[in-house]
Amino acid sequence: MNTNVIIQNRGLVINSVLKNTYQLLSATLIFSGLMAYLSMELNLPHFDLLITLGGYFGLLFLTHKLKNSAGGIFAVFALTGFMGLTLGPVINAYLGAFSNGAELVAMAMTGTGIIFLSLSLYAITSQKDFSFMAGFLMTGIIVAFLAGLAAYFFNIPALSLTVSAGFILLMSGLILYETSNIIHGGERNYIMATVTLYISIYNLFLSLLHLLGVFSGDD
Repeated sequence: MNTNVIIQNRGLVINSVLKNTYQLLSATLIFSGLMAYLSMELNLPHFDLLITLGGYFGLLFLTHKLKNSAGGIFAVFALTGFMGLTLGPVINAYLGAFSNGAELVAMAMTGTGIIFLSLSLYAITSQKDFSFMAGFLMTGIIVAFLAGLAAYFFNIPALSLTVSAGFILLMSGLILYETSNIIHGGERNYIMATVTLYISIYNLFLSLLHLLGVFSGDD
């Protein structure tokens, strides 16, 4: 009897984390989209790389510190709002550089949504444990991040394309991993789960947009 109660309670906790994660993720995506729109309307310039990385890692650290308090909610909105602001200049650049820029942005958004929903649904319905991917994903993300910095500072287009393709695979894997981590009880904090999934979606969108611009963009 006690074992059944423990199992039932564990299931309730997991369902609660999953529900809260998707509710908060939906709210942060909407807020991030509004910040991106505001950034576009104000025609803000591209954020300097150091500012972008500093803002991201600083707000990520703050969110992690406050993850078990009400302040964590404000921190995660600050983080996702800031990342939304950085998207505005990027989207404006594509709209201005390509005659089919709006189509490229729409395609990237649609592709991101399809990938995220498909992988999340697969992880939830299959109940497979993707925890074995942890080491690979951590190593891959670090390598891709460093390669991305090299491509940026040394202006290597081919490497930049490779990094974008790699990030699509890595972020897809991260969506599977984090969703699996939630449903198997490995992630009990919905704030950090939201951040992980948001960053996956953010990087997935940017990577798809980059590849679409190179291969499908009309000057």
